[in-house]
Amino acid sequence: MIAETQPPRFETLSVAVQGGLGRLALNRPDKLNALSPQTLRELVAASRWLAALPELRVLLVAGEGRAFCAGFDLGAMRDPSRPIDREATDLGRQMVEAVASIPAITLALVQGHCVGGGVLLAGVCDLRMVAEDVRFSIPEMAIGIPLGWGGVPRLMRLVGPTVAMELVLDCRPFDAAQALAWRFVNRVVPADQLAQQGRAWAEHLATRPLGALRSTKQRFAAAAETLCPAAGSQADADALLAAYQDPETQAVQQRYIAARKR
Repeated sequence: MIAETQPPRFETLSVAVQGGLGRLALNRPDKLNALSPQTLRELVAASRWLAALPELRVLLVAGEGRAFCAGFDLGAMRDPSRPIDREATDLGRQMVEAVASIPAITLALVQGHCVGGGVLLAGVCDLRMVAEDVRFSIPEMAIGIPLGWGGVPRLMRLVGPTVAMELVLDCRPFDAAQALAWRFVNRVVPADQLAQQGRAWAEHLATRPLGALRSTKQRFAAAAETLCPAAGSQADADALLAAYQDPETQAVQQRYIAARKR
């Protein structure tokens, strides 16, 4: 019988581990799994807990409901009771680096909308399987803020500098077929088969020796950092903070939020 490891309790995540397989899912389906500050903090805590499991081989990273992730929760950032400060603008980078530091192989299962910070969460995983109906977008520039969270070097690693700059500047959505053509994702499957095929792939990967899995991930991570370093991304928080405090950016954000409510 395969032992089940009991994770800590989280309000915005669901976490389950059984033997060498784990599942970490965003669990705010009513908000399309938007990344609130609480969710980002919980992702950091969950990643650190998962990283400490010596037998974890493969971790599925998913989103409950009809979307993987609607991106950063702009409503939470505009909460007047919580002033925007550098700690708040650095949470995303901390989340991305915490997920990247999980020694197990991470496999993102992406369906529905995958926006902004959700793209970075999927992108920091080692592998990506997506549903045919997925819709990606990186709208940060459309709301007046630079792509932060170490997103620029990490996106360049995945699709190259030319495509990465176009995606960030144009904010143009792209679908599963285009993501596969750019090699941003590994596999595209029918939406109703995503969970089943993702689980099957994870189980297959988990048959590899634990030491070989972890050392291989370490070598790929080291090679990626050499090619396009993400170290020093703490400075992104300063750029984000300046943008959030800029009157022009604030006006753009208000128009963007109002248009989404129509």
